Amino acid sequence: MRWFTRLFLVVGGLAGVLAVMLAAGVRQGLLALLGIGFGAVLQGARFGFTTGWRDFIERRDPQGLWAQMLLMVLAAAVSLPLIAGSGGELVGAVAPLTISLVLGAFLFGAAMQLADGCGSGTLYKAGAGAPLSFAVLPTFALGSFVGASHQPGWIALGGLPAVDLLAFGWPLALAITVLACGLVAWLAGRAAQRTPASPQAAAMQSVRTATASFVAAPVAAAPRAAAGWSRHWWLGALLLAALYGLHLIVAGQPWGIVYGIGVWGAKIATALGWSAVGDPFWGVDPHAVRLAEPLLADVTSVTNLGLIYGALAASRWNGPADFKVPSSRRLIAACIAGLVMGYSSRMAFGCNVGAYLGGIASASLHGWVWFALAFAGSMLGVRIRQRIGG
Repeated sequence: MRWFTRLFLVVGGLAGVLAVMLAAGVRQGLLALLGIGFGAVLQGARFGFTTGWRDFIERRDPQGLWAQMLLMVLAAAVSLPLIAGSGGELVGAVAPLTISLVLGAFLFGAAMQLADGCGSGTLYKAGAGAPLSFAVLPTFALGSFVGASHQPGWIALGGLPAVDLLAFGWPLALAITVLACGLVAWLAGRAAQRTPASPQAAAMQSVRTATASFVAAPVAAAPRAAAGWSRHWWLGALLLAALYGLHLIVAGQPWGIVYGIGVWGAKIATALGWSAVGDPFWGVDPHAVRLAEPLLADVTSVTNLGLIYGALAASRWNGPADFKVPSSRRLIAACIAGLVMGYSSRMAFGCNVGAYLGGIASASLHGWVWFALAFAGSMLGVRIRQRIGG
């Protein structure tokens, strides 16, 4: 019956894309299709930004960081020439170096470890049916909605203007990005060489690879977790980079997560009687227009919905998914972390996708600042997670 399940998932996805096209236009339908691709790759290849960082912090396993740096380089190689040659039709993710960026990125990095997922991680794991992420998503939406309302006030605290390396030409901007990513990968590798790999690290990597839908289960676990680069990591990076480039072309902007989740929170609040009139964020264009329009008219929302379905399909591709129900303590901590994560993502101009991937792939210096502060926050978040358990 597996073939029937797979056929049902494919037909269901195509039917959803067609429905979006009929309701909101061809572009939105294509974005829904790309969203399905993002979700399928994130879930199918077990490509987690949060997990990659935690693997390195806890066990000095650099494979997740290596894959992320490969993704950055590939996404930048596709994006920068397109943005530079588009005559303004395509835009990058460029943001100022504000105090809110520093504070927000640190808080987000800590919270995402407690929530067991960043913005994209929360969506794809919720789509796959993970109870923890399913509970985190509503609090993330609430935090993003409220954080957006407060964003102008946080930006008013001041900082430095945006630094867009693309202003120096895309070849130089790409070269700097490649060198910076290479340096991070080299440093991660050096740190791994200095730390003996534990049998637990190898076992966990083997389990993760075996559960990746796109990768066959290994015959035997490698003696060292960092000895070779697991196929699910680099395969995920390649596929995500291709989807990222296509999304930029279709949407005219980089792939994002947080804005759409915030729109969901704002629309729910509006349905409950809240008014955006006078709100410094939701009460002004273009955000006021997003609230007035149907949900399917929002670029990020459509992609997010597709991502959720893609993760659902990938998680059921080889049979029913199996998830453990977290303890009540773990669940409460994760929900609080989701609230903090949603709020801080608005302070920091996005999450791992919008600010980290989007910023670095757009040659914006704020992407690197976000990475440094969020990684520092994750180091704290991992310690708190260890104390809570899970």
